[in-house]
Amino acid sequence: MRAPNHLIIDRALLLYVLHEAEPYGLLSDVKLQQLCFLCELQIFGKGVKGFHFEFFRFAYGAFSKDLDNDLLSLRRKGRVENFTLSDQAKEEVIPLLQRAINGVEVNERIKAIIDAVVATYGPQDTGAITASVEAVELSTPQRPDFKIPIRDIVFHTTLLVPERIEVRAEFVLPPPLASKLNAAMGYDGKTSPISQSW
Repeated sequence: MRAPNHLIIDRALLLYVLHEAEPYGLLSDVKLQQLCFLCELQIFGKGVKGFHFEFFRFAYGAFSKDLDNDLLSLRRKGRVENFTLSDQAKEEVIPLLQRAINGVEVNERIKAIIDAVVATYGPQDTGAITASVEAVELSTPQRPDFKIPIRDIVFHTTLLVPERIEVRAEFVLPPPLASKLNAAMGYDGKTSPISQSW
C-alpha cells in the first residue's frame, strides 16, 4: 500500500506526464499506462524511485490499478478532463511541482528520465508503444540472469512492485510543499492523502 506522501508524488508526476505528452496528440488509457510503466521502469533502472505504481501484465502491455484510480480521482477533482490538464492544474500544480524539482538533484534526474521517455514514446501510436513494452525483458531477484520479454509473461502476473525494489534515492517533497501540491490537486484536509501527521 502506498504511503500518503507517495500518493501526492504519484498524482503530481502523473499530471506531469500528461502535461508533457499533450503536444503529441491524443492519449488513451492504454498509451498512458504504457508511458508511465516505461517511465517507472527507466527511473528504477537508474537506481532511484519516482512513481510507486504496481503494474501487472495485461492484454495490452502493462496495467496499474493505482494509476487508473489516481487518474479517475484527478478527473473527479476537476484537474484532468479526459487526458488534458485543466487550467488550474497547469497554473497551480505544474509550477509547484517545478519548484519541488528545481535544485534537487534526484528530482531533476527523475524529471529528465520522464522527459526522455515521453519524448521517445509519446509520438508513437498505442500499438507501437504496446509493442515496445511487450518487448521489455524482465528478470526476478531469484534469477537475475534469466530474462523474459513481457509478451511471454502470463496475463495478470505482477510485473513491478515498487516497495520491493531497492534504490539509492527517491523523489522528495518537503511537507509544506507537499501540502500545497495536495491542495492544488483538490484534496483538502479531510480527504487528503497527507491528512495524517508526518
